[in-house]
Amino acid sequence: MMIAELTEQECLELLATTTVGRIGFVADDRVLILPVNYVLDGRDVLIRTAPEGILSALPDSPVAIAFEVDHHDDLAGSGWSVLLSTRASEIDAGDVATAPGAAHKHPWAGGDRSRALRLTPETISGRHVRRDRA
Repeated sequence: MMIAELTEQECLELLATTTVGRIGFVADDRVLILPVNYVLDGRDVLIRTAPEGILSALPDSPVAIAFEVDHHDDLAGSGWSVLLSTRASEIDAGDVATAPGAAHKHPWAGGDRSRALRLTPETISGRHVRRDRA
């Protein structure tokens, strides 16, 4: 098995290849990890959420936030994972709509997703793993 650390640039390139990740944080003394659709804007991750949803409280909260995306290919025996330690701020929903590549990306959850958040990473790390050929 080979595990390699990814550079920040490699992490960003991988994040740009997909649109679904997981956001993790502590709420009510328990860890929550929720799937979200996202758009990458430079180094930042943009998401839309419900105005009264649990994610809408993150900009005003002191809790640490993690954002993670991974991919695996069983046939190739390889995969990767990218992790951001981040903070959240509220932005105008129009900023998400005008971000590069956002035109055809909409939240899968449906309903009112009019509150937009920007996740600004403090750290970005990632790993690529590949199984040895036997």
